[in-house]
Amino acid sequence: MRILLSKKTLLSKALLQYGLAAFVGWIFGEILLALLVVSVFQLAWQYKHIFLLDKWLWRDRKLTPPAGDGSWQQIFDGIYFQQRRERRKRKELRTLVRRFRDGAEALPEAVVVLSEDWSIIWCNKLAQILMGLRWPSDEGQRIDNLIRSPEFHQYLKEQRFQQPLEVLSPTSSNLVLECKMMPYGKAQFLLIVRDISQLKQLEQIRKDFVANVSHELRTPLTVLQGYLEMMDADCQPPPAIWPKAHTVMLEQTRRMDSLVQQLLTLSRIEAAARVQFELEVDVPAMLHLIEHEAETLNREKQHQLHFNIDDSLKVTGVSEELRSAFSNLVTNAIKYTPANGIIHISWQREHQKALFTVTDNGEGIAANHVKRLTERFYRVDQARARHTGGTGLGLAIVKHVLSRHNSQLMIFSEPGEGSTFSFALPPELVLNVQSSKRLSKPN
Repeated sequence: MRILLSKKTLLSKALLQYGLAAFVGWIFGEILLALLVVSVFQLAWQYKHIFLLDKWLWRDRKLTPPAGDGSWQQIFDGIYFQQRRERRKRKELRTLVRRFRDGAEALPEAVVVLSEDWSIIWCNKLAQILMGLRWPSDEGQRIDNLIRSPEFHQYLKEQRFQQPLEVLSPTSSNLVLECKMMPYGKAQFLLIVRDISQLKQLEQIRKDFVANVSHELRTPLTVLQGYLEMMDADCQPPPAIWPKAHTVMLEQTRRMDSLVQQLLTLSRIEAAARVQFELEVDVPAMLHLIEHEAETLNREKQHQLHFNIDDSLKVTGVSEELRSAFSNLVTNAIKYTPANGIIHISWQREHQKALFTVTDNGEGIAANHVKRLTERFYRVDQARARHTGGTGLGLAIVKHVLSRHNSQLMIFSEPGEGSTFSFALPPELVLNVQSSKRLSKPN
């Protein structure tokens, strides 16, 4: 532990030096000259150490203090230890700031630290992506000058931060952002922004789903109700009307049954557990059966159906789900292709994958409809869908089935040029002749 300097010690040293000088001067008869020499020596000694201090603080780059004499060495050492303490504190502060920033960067929300006048102090990378901020060039800029949204400006003006604010992202009109403002530290605010576009989309899908189901069931129920109201114990319909009424009621009942069955199928696929890939699916036999069903369905349209099936190409997966996918694609081609069309159905091996393709020469589909075809209840032509009895769920089922089998539906279509629907099951699901013999067939 170092001995601290004291006024008494410094005064004692000065009195001792001047006392010795006065004594020597008295001996030689020159007391004033001796005191002057000591004063000049003291002044030179002090200026020397002041110069060393100035050089060390402002010109030298080394951290270690210069070598001093007497009390100046304690001053040098004190400044040195104070600098070390400050450097250690700055290092700890930098570590804390870095940890804060790393934590803020790891958050799934955009974070912006604002001053009392809404100037930006700091923001993370997600804030730059979602809100279009630039760091560090936007430091000190007012955030209401960068986000030009009337709702956001009103939100800051009223300072009613109990409820979050929903605004469109400045970088994309397709992104919906939820903003929350919270007091942070002293005269600071923390703006937390998260992307709720998917939640909004899911909410809209749910609303559309309920509305579409209600709409699809309302028509057949209205028809059935109308005919049933005509039939009571006192008033039976004329014999001429009954065949037509019976046919219409049967068609509407089958339509409702088909809708309910497809909804149940879709729900079962979405809620099902992981696919058991060890079960063999005899796709060629399945497609030959679908071919016979297609010929029956094709009696009215009289299409030319061409099936090209590799009888040795089998896969693993869920038989009922794959059958639903194959059947939906073939049935759609028959229903929506104008009469006397040409439809090619292919099941072939391609680069170790199993490729299924349905190609027709129908009317084709516009590009703005293609990307939405797999949405539930989405139809290109509502009137034609009602005429063909479609529910708008077939391709949604295909999409979920293929997703569970590590594949996806590819759609290529141009108006007037026909359409091609295809998917490829990955190599890990494709069986060769040797492996198919070792796998057990599903019941």
